[in-house]
Amino acid sequence: MSMVFCRACGKEIHETAVTCPHCGAAQAKTAAASASSTLADDTGNAFDWYVMALKKYAIFDGRSRRKEYWFYLLFTFLISIGLAIVDNITGTSSFGSSTGLLGGLYALGTLIPGLAVTGRRLHDTGRSARWMLIALLPVVGWIILIVFLASDSHPAENQYGSCPKTM
Repeated sequence: MSMVFCRACGKEIHETAVTCPHCGAAQAKTAAASASSTLADDTGNAFDWYVMALKKYAIFDGRSRRKEYWFYLLFTFLISIGLAIVDNITGTSSFGSSTGLLGGLYALGTLIPGLAVTGRRLHDTGRSARWMLIALLPVVGWIILIVFLASDSHPAENQYGSCPKTM
């Protein structure tokens, strides 16, 4: 049983659904769209998980697996390092600033998807996305948040949706 995302509302639906049960929008069924929309069966490479998080740019509801969150974080970090190097080579970074032009634009572009995937990851552990605010506490808040984000999924359906591991 494979799941895809509704083209209109972004909620997960069965890949054979003709219309979305949530919003009623018609769904176009293509093999390429099905393959790129979900990685619930653990296929694909690490970069596919990053792309999947970006495709759900501002979807704050639902659940995200640990793979999606941590691969998103990894590739965001690696791309930021690469852009910092390019900024230093091209001279688009200032010595008084911790980020350059390209790195700053990338950080702005990935701010919302980063918050969204973090919220969905917290949903997967059965917590509200408001737990992100605990990071405002120095040191202890970050440690608690990392423990929450690294926790395993709740295997059963919770108030945020069904477990993405079992889809």
